[in-house]
Amino acid sequence: MSKIDITAPPDEDQRRNFVRALLEDVHALERMLEDGWIEEGVRRIGAEQEMFLVDRSYEPANKALQILDRLKSGSYTTELAQFNLEANLEPRAFEGNCFSAMQKELDFLVDNARAAAELERTKIVLCGILPTLSKEHLGLESMTPIPRYLQLNRIMVEQRGGRFQTLIKGTDELQTTHENVMLEACNTSFQLHYQVGSKEFARLYNLAQVITAPVLAAAVNSPVLLRHRLWHETRVALFQQSLDTRSEHQASRGTRQRVSFGDRWVKGSILEVYRDDIARFRSLITTGSNESPMEMMERGEVPPLKALRLHNGTVYRWNRPCYGVQDGKAHLRIEARAFPAGPSTVDEVANAAFFYGLMSALDGEYGDVTKRMSFDDAKANFVAAARYGLHARFRWVDGKPYGADELILKTLLPLAKKGLAARKVDAADVERYLGMVADRVQSGRTGAQWALDSLAHMGERGKSVERFRALTQAMARNQAEHKPVNSWELATLRDGTAERESFRTVSQVMTTDLFTVQAEDIVDLAASLMEWEHLRHVPVEDKDGRLVGLVSHRALMRILSRGQSTNENPVAVREVMEVDPVTVTPETSTLEAIATMRKHKIGCLPVVSEGKLVGIITEHDFFEIAGVLLEKWLKSE
Repeated sequence: MSKIDITAPPDEDQRRNFVRALLEDVHALERMLEDGWIEEGVRRIGAEQEMFLVDRSYEPANKALQILDRLKSGSYTTELAQFNLEANLEPRAFEGNCFSAMQKELDFLVDNARAAAELERTKIVLCGILPTLSKEHLGLESMTPIPRYLQLNRIMVEQRGGRFQTLIKGTDELQTTHENVMLEACNTSFQLHYQVGSKEFARLYNLAQVITAPVLAAAVNSPVLLRHRLWHETRVALFQQSLDTRSEHQASRGTRQRVSFGDRWVKGSILEVYRDDIARFRSLITTGSNESPMEMMERGEVPPLKALRLHNGTVYRWNRPCYGVQDGKAHLRIEARAFPAGPSTVDEVANAAFFYGLMSALDGEYGDVTKRMSFDDAKANFVAAARYGLHARFRWVDGKPYGADELILKTLLPLAKKGLAARKVDAADVERYLGMVADRVQSGRTGAQWALDSLAHMGERGKSVERFRALTQAMARNQAEHKPVNSWELATLRDGTAERESFRTVSQVMTTDLFTVQAEDIVDLAASLMEWEHLRHVPVEDKDGRLVGLVSHRALMRILSRGQSTNENPVAVREVMEVDPVTVTPETSTLEAIATMRKHKIGCLPVVSEGKLVGIITEHDFFEIAGVLLEKWLKSE
């Protein structure tokens, strides 16, 4: 049959045909499980590496398609955004030198991508969320132009009523709305795959749920989103909200989100998970009909179960069940999706060794983990790890409370070592990679903590955008040297001054931490803000954040000199503000902004996007830039 154009909304006949194919795939899998079609007794591991692409100013670069064209390798593929790239590692037997081999392949893939990126004046950065991301980078022009991404966006926008609302509270608080699914593209991960047999699936899946929390606590690397310091692994909160397709009514009655840890232990087989997800979630994407899996099985052929796999790809469990076919044999995998990209490839492989070691050891050590821990405790541990990293408190098996660092160092690392030895993993690999986890935990220096400590070390010097750029540049430099994060020096502002591209547009240098007044406020408030915060200009906005005017220090001095402002007769801001100030957009070049200031003989420019105030740029900002570039030039003499 001909394939459906998935750029167009599927009609009801297409939806019904897809659901029919989906249900037939479930029936086929049920028969495969009963009749022994699933590969058993084989333990393989694998991984997917997602990465960010950044330009010379360490901001997102929409270069994925150009870089893929240069790479010309099936190991790489696209992601939702053009500033993301994915590399897929080959599955390998869980034994011997599997981790050093994984390390070698991972370094090759990342370094190869790094070399291709350099030809496009682009760099590779491994982190859960890129520190320099801003909302300006998340428009549909940054979406990879592939039909399934466009259809996914269209459907989810319809289901969400046109707006995606995000609220995350951490050290800072982020509350924002967005009009497409591109917030999901802020997340990159290092996803682990673990092949299991059909009869052991439920037991090992539940175990994966339990150990995800402590491994994540040691692996956190996403403390910043849109220049706000939030959770140690903010990806967990962001991913859950950015792909939430529930209506307000569904949310109010507690309907599960598409991104979830789950609601309960798995008691039966992988079918239990698939059936639950099909019952709860409609398919976001449909495809044309494929050959009947039952007919293929009658001929002795292993069916691909494309409809089932497609539906499974739009339900985002943190530990996702997977069906696959390799070398003509069907197999089952657990895909661990919670772990972030970075901070370095050696850190990622160390996290993998920790995870796989626990999967090997705890099955025998704990037995049926569902009898020793409640599901709610496993879920609470996961959330605590995402929020606090190594500072999390866990309720572990048999109800014992632990700090994350104590549990990892005293209990879990020795067990992981035992589990890897049982798989006959090379002793040198075991010592190297689990030793890296131990060093990281003992020092308290996860990727997230390094980033937060670096930001604190830079303090209030310079603009926030400069600090996040410096942070990203330091990440890229250390990653290229393949150094574990606990050996990294803290980022400094010197890291963010290497490229003139860092100052090309207004968005790169503007101040976004604004002090504003409203038109009906009294002038005394504006004057007080200027004195307290050492300002010469205060923007005036309405209750919706739209710029309506600008109060200058000169205008206030004029009022005072005329004696117009008295306690008996207070003056409103609207009486003295400049009603139609000259403005620029975040995309305006800095050279154009300077020329505009000179032309109009003004000392500041409010920055407006879609009518709303998003920042301000002043003469002082350009003095700072000039000082940085002058210092760099003089030192190069």
